[in-house]
Amino acid sequence: MLVLGLMSGTSADGIDAAIMRLESAPPALDWQLIAHHAQPHPPDLRAAILACCDPRTSGVDAICRLNVMLGEAFGQAALGAIAVANMQPEQIDLIGSHGQTVWHAPEGPYAGTLQLGEPALIAEMTGIAVVSNFRPRDMAAGGQGAPLVAYVDQLLWSAPGIVRATQNIGGIANVTFLPPAGTAGTFAFDTGPGMMLLDAAVAHTSNNRLAYDHDGALAAKGKADPAFLAQLLDDPYFRLPPPKTTGREYFGAQRFAQIWQAAIDRDLAPADLLATLAAFTAQSIAQSYQQFLPQFPVEVVVSGGGARHPVLMAQLAAALAPARVLTSASLGMPVEAKEAAAFAVLAYETWHGRPSNLPAATGARRPVVLGNLTPGVAERPFTP
Repeated sequence: MLVLGLMSGTSADGIDAAIMRLESAPPALDWQLIAHHAQPHPPDLRAAILACCDPRTSGVDAICRLNVMLGEAFGQAALGAIAVANMQPEQIDLIGSHGQTVWHAPEGPYAGTLQLGEPALIAEMTGIAVVSNFRPRDMAAGGQGAPLVAYVDQLLWSAPGIVRATQNIGGIANVTFLPPAGTAGTFAFDTGPGMMLLDAAVAHTSNNRLAYDHDGALAAKGKADPAFLAQLLDDPYFRLPPPKTTGREYFGAQRFAQIWQAAIDRDLAPADLLATLAAFTAQSIAQSYQQFLPQFPVEVVVSGGGARHPVLMAQLAAALAPARVLTSASLGMPVEAKEAAAFAVLAYETWHGRPSNLPAATGARRPVVLGNLTPGVAERPFTP
């Protein structure tokens, strides 16, 4: 099958679309990345997403409108990827759309999660059947609904005789521990903040002229504050044992406001704050490995926007030594494409009626088939 995966992560900076050729079935899944397309969010759409992620600025009318805006944006991203691949929509068998998370509350008696991006619009714009809303079924089975990419990491990146970790650094950072291929023990969890706090600091210090620190140039001008870093690393989230997930609800605007005030109190220069936040992400990842991984990895495969930040990557390599730190691009997967490709694989599994959560990662009681199916056009029969 040719399956198109769509992903907009917690950074809310744009949509990644990946077309995958998938054959056979786990554990011998054959895969090839055909095309990757990145579609940045225009400023008004990103502002609407961030507003809906904050209870102080959200509302049912805004959420309803954003669901439609995002559905159209995902549909456009899918068509853009098809054009990049020099293909026609009729050649794509299936779309897997993660959507945009605006709220994720995995704990408590009414634990829930909300991803927006109306799949009916995607199906109508492309004519292709869509699998969406992946997370709730895992939560219904007692899981946290994340991280779901662990199942795909195990299929795509396990290697004979090598202990690996795959580390995605998007808005939030998450790790999958991969024992040697063919052995048990894969699990995953969110290590904590990725680029979210760094992006917030860049936007704030530039009066919203910049959305992120391009090539880490601003952080490279600063120096991390060791005492402030130690204070940040004392956050209770880091002491929680897996399975655990987090998001903008915890490490978002309200957390950044506290950090910004603390930086002012310490008379910390903006560049030093950025250097400290880059070190915070790197050290929180390393601290999580030391606390919770049963064995330290030989290789760490990094993906996500954080892989494009040289200061963060240098700090991560130092913190994880002697592990070899490389990017997913060196294994054939562009760093921005990995999670979109993962949701193509998850949609493929759903289409074939196979469970694709990993209970060791999410905490679910059992493996379950994920997602909801929205049919394509009538001329393309609904025949999973």
